[in-house]
Amino acid sequence: MNTLLETKHLTKWVNSGSGRIFLLRDINLTIGQGEFISIMGPSGSGKSTLLNILGMLDEFNEGEYNFFGREVHSMKEKHRSELHKENIGFIFQAYHLIDELTVQENIETPLMYHNMKSSERKATVADMLDRFNIVGKKDLFPAQLSGGQQQLVGIARALVVKPKLLLADEPTGNLNSKQGEEIMEIFSKLNREEGVTIIQVTHSEKNAAYGNRIIHLLDGMTQNY
Repeated sequence: MNTLLETKHLTKWVNSGSGRIFLLRDINLTIGQGEFISIMGPSGSGKSTLLNILGMLDEFNEGEYNFFGREVHSMKEKHRSELHKENIGFIFQAYHLIDELTVQENIETPLMYHNMKSSERKATVADMLDRFNIVGKKDLFPAQLSGGQQQLVGIARALVVKPKLLLADEPTGNLNSKQGEEIMEIFSKLNREEGVTIIQVTHSEKNAAYGNRIIHLLDGMTQNY
């Protein structure tokens, strides 16, 4: 299995009056292409912080982070941002849809950063609408959708750029159990049939079991896994 990403002694802290508060400490991970990883741990253990760093949305203080063999830790912000846009899809618990845009426009937004003709963008979005059975919702705004529908739009938006890596932060946290199960089945299928590498943060043992490996975090440190 080819390595997708690797961290070595990755550490992040914030300064407080009495010194440093460590959010992550000495994280060493190797994640291969095509893996489905679940990150678990109590609130405040550093799960979302780690996910944001792996997604290149946040920085760290010490250590190394290599993505496809490229040294993220020594990149300029512009290059890091390009690497993120080309390779990573991010799904948030709070959906993070743009209220003023329709479903169709929300899904199209990431494609604006790619050198793609308008007709090609429209066709790609149409495929995603069809795939997630939300064609009938394309002209609605987020406020007109249920939580499950909003999360489907969030997933479609994350996948529209065909990412190598899908990061999901408590993706079913605001959904009922049936909706949550449907989302997890979608992830499982993406991983199994299309080889998308997935890293999810979850509190749910049931959701974690969809992954092929579970990483436990406690007080910013990985436990044996």
